[in-house]
Amino acid sequence: MGSSVRELAEATPDTRDRYVDLLRVASLGTVVLGHWLMAAVTDDGVGNLLAVVPQLQLLTWALQIMPVFFFVGGFSHALSYRSLSRQQPEGPGGSVYAAFLRARLRRLLRPTMVFIGVWGAAALIIQLLGGGGGLTGVSLRLVTQPLWFIGIYLAMVAFTPPLLKLHERYGWTAFGALAGGAVAVDVLRFALGVPYVEFLNFAFVWLAVHQLGFLRADGRLRLPAALALGGLAGAVALVALGPYPLSMVGMPGEKVSNMAPPTLALLCHGLWLVGAVQLLRTPGARLVARPRVWRTVVAANGIAMTAFLWHLTAMLGVYGALLATGTTLPAPATAAWWAQTPPRIAAAIVLTALLVAAFRTFERPSPSAPSAIPGSGPLAALGIACCLLGVLALSMVGFAGLLEGRSATLIAFPVTAPVAVGMALAGWLLVERSGFGARRGSPGGQPA
Repeated sequence: MGSSVRELAEATPDTRDRYVDLLRVASLGTVVLGHWLMAAVTDDGVGNLLAVVPQLQLLTWALQIMPVFFFVGGFSHALSYRSLSRQQPEGPGGSVYAAFLRARLRRLLRPTMVFIGVWGAAALIIQLLGGGGGLTGVSLRLVTQPLWFIGIYLAMVAFTPPLLKLHERYGWTAFGALAGGAVAVDVLRFALGVPYVEFLNFAFVWLAVHQLGFLRADGRLRLPAALALGGLAGAVALVALGPYPLSMVGMPGEKVSNMAPPTLALLCHGLWLVGAVQLLRTPGARLVARPRVWRTVVAANGIAMTAFLWHLTAMLGVYGALLATGTTLPAPATAAWWAQTPPRIAAAIVLTALLVAAFRTFERPSPSAPSAIPGSGPLAALGIACCLLGVLALSMVGFAGLLEGRSATLIAFPVTAPVAVGMALAGWLLVERSGFGARRGSPGGQPA
């Protein structure tokens, strides 16, 4: 492991934007730490620290850093799609589109499907044996919640080709159209009371942040201070004057969430974060230019998705061990709770590392997997749509109540966990199948 990381680090071309890799690792790491800090498990159940101490919700203006990850995704997707387009001109059926989806999703979907399979099997066994109560039942419901991020990211990958073309033609105007859509949705939602329109902001808000990554890829994201200050001022004004809550993450029992579905306040929050990380670009680039730091970033990028998928499992495992050993779990936000937090997080880090060691092989790219060969664009599009819907549904319904047919509503339709798993698996196989014929006829395809 050490030698391969060193070799990869030393082989990095000078033209690579290493700061982007640092942002990718730092953003996921911040999300993981935030989840570990917010979870407040007691003998009576699982709560949220931010609900116990509402004043701490202001911390979400720094810890809710998913917009940075999606911004980095836009940058990377633009470079990847353009590279594939140069290698393989677009042909009938959307060959470049299919190749782009396979190349971007292979390292994302394989560890995700393994995670779903392991937890699905465990949930079935637990419930067949009559378990599923207490912390175990809570775990079966909670562990899939971070999959919403995978679903949103799948949508970003799927929409990259058409939105990149709009960006290349209209530049900032394409971003403005998406941001304007977010404004219109919130006006229709809050001022006119139009039902269900708020769900459109899952697309408008996150794709607008993603579009900023395109602008950065072309060197057009200038005046970061203005972007940061404008975004921050907008978020402050909306929270102070409008119906928007202070927290930039969802809170239990709140009537309006800035996250689900996203609001204009969350878009402003994303603008301020993107401007802030752009302001830190020069010192960040100097930091990651250090060989030891860069090797750490390379190593972390190689396991980031696996760690993200399993970090809640590790956290709940730590709490389960504490309960099983009779350790007293103090009330959240008390002095005893804060004193217990560092060793609890340290234990979660160790358990996450063990889970990563067990499952990281599924995140490694296959040396024989082609990425730039032609394939079926429509088949790939159908596959990513099924996978997206399946993953989002599973993030909502979880694995609790598996045998009772527990369901959640996805776009007005009830979906159970088995159906969600089936959609996700079928979508993944369709994306892979989209290049099957090309692989048989094009043995010279380049590796991913």
